[in-house]
Amino acid sequence: MPTNQVVVLVVDDEPLIRLSITADLEDEGFIVFEAGTADEAIEVLELHTEITLVFTDVDMPGSMDGLKLAAFVRDRWPPIKIIVTSGHRQPSVEQLPQGTPFLKKPYVSGEVVTMIRELLTD
Repeated sequence: MPTNQVVVLVVDDEPLIRLSITADLEDEGFIVFEAGTADEAIEVLELHTEITLVFTDVDMPGSMDGLKLAAFVRDRWPPIKIIVTSGHRQPSVEQLPQGTPFLKKPYVSGEVVTMIRELLTD
């Protein structure tokens, strides 16, 4: 699968984590947008209809956390794939939109890349 067509939105309120995974994904050939909150993420999604996957942290400030963002994305943009991550809590399967995997922090970028490729080949 050619990664140059894969557009990812990374959502994390921790700038260093966000910058790190963004750089790693770009190194793998993905096109990456960033957001620090769910509200910013929604703005980016509205502007960039080419986004095919959202990689979001759970715990973030603002009007909604990553779980609510994931549910919002699933309802508004059903084709967009979602990966949820957190270093503080592990949501239950019932808390995640159907077909949304969870990746515990700390993760290595290779895990994220593999998970993205697997999700997008389904």
